[in-house]
Amino acid sequence: MIKRNPKTHQSNLQDAIKATAWQQIAEYGAPALSLRAIARELNITAPAIYNYFADRDALVTALVIDAYTSFGDSQLASLEMVAADDHANRLKAIGLAYRAWAHHYTQRYLLIFNTPIPGYAPSIDQIGPSSARSIRPLFSVVEAMRVAGRLNDEAYRPIQPAYEAHFEQWRAYFDQIHPLTHFVAMTIWSRVHGFVSLEINGHFPPFGENGDGLYLSEIDAIQRQFLHNVS
Repeated sequence: MIKRNPKTHQSNLQDAIKATAWQQIAEYGAPALSLRAIARELNITAPAIYNYFADRDALVTALVIDAYTSFGDSQLASLEMVAADDHANRLKAIGLAYRAWAHHYTQRYLLIFNTPIPGYAPSIDQIGPSSARSIRPLFSVVEAMRVAGRLNDEAYRPIQPAYEAHFEQWRAYFDQIHPLTHFVAMTIWSRVHGFVSLEINGHFPPFGENGDGLYLSEIDAIQRQFLHNVS
């Protein structure tokens, strides 16, 4: 018989387990994630968790998928109020949403991008779809720029043979990827992700109260490098 913690008002025990896991990660870090500790917090028996997650790795994978899903939702939502042909502001909106989500959900960001968990090896088959969905909005913005003839290809370098296998992996999640779109989207992602990761991990020197100005300058630089006729 499962004893429910009076502090827990969630009717769905699976959601309660994941919510408690996030609390544990925030307090102790992802490497310290413990099913037994989660069970104690929820006042249930440890085997009860196995009805929902086979082991710790299964729980971690579920958390990673949820994090990517939330991340992707925020990226998609950022484009809803921006006209499809307003390429500059779509780039800006998606870039600002990237950083905002990382700051609001720091533990989720760190789990999917930064924090190694000893003994945990993510399954690409399981997390691949949600991971690809999270970056799909950026690919769609860049592809729209290319189709409209607004994408600057001066910096483009053809996909090297050594990376063809990686390129093919993306084809499993996208119907078609033009090589130029792939190159530009991944370059933009690398720059934005690098900035945000350094900031989240506290590796930037102070720039006033926060890094807003520096980040906006980077977004502006990206617009001007890859988009023709930026107003």
